[in-house]
Amino acid sequence: MDSTHREFVDQAVAVGKASDTEFPALFAALVEHTRQHFEHENELMRTYDFPARAEHEHEHQRILDEMDHLAQRVANGRIGMARAYVEGVPIWFANHLATMDTDLAAYLKRQRG
Repeated sequence: MDSTHREFVDQAVAVGKASDTEFPALFAALVEHTRQHFEHENELMRTYDFPARAEHEHEHQRILDEMDHLAQRVANGRIGMARAYVEGVPIWFANHLATMDTDLAAYLKRQRG
């Protein structure tokens, strides 16, 4: 999980620094990376019957829904909202990591013994 988390943050930072020309492709890559990242965590939560799975999966879906909405705007040449969103991703992720992902990681360590 740690390497995936680092990749996510690195990608978000790169998207935030991208030129307007580079932004659409990098944002699309971030959305796809996020989707795969969340699918992997969701699978772990299902496999190990994580007690807070529903809440955690709901948060993942909320973020994916937001990103999908913004991806449609980007595809239509409107990147402003997506650019502002990406600037907030590190703050959201720090909170998500410190709460939900920390709880999940501790639970998985106990289950895997």
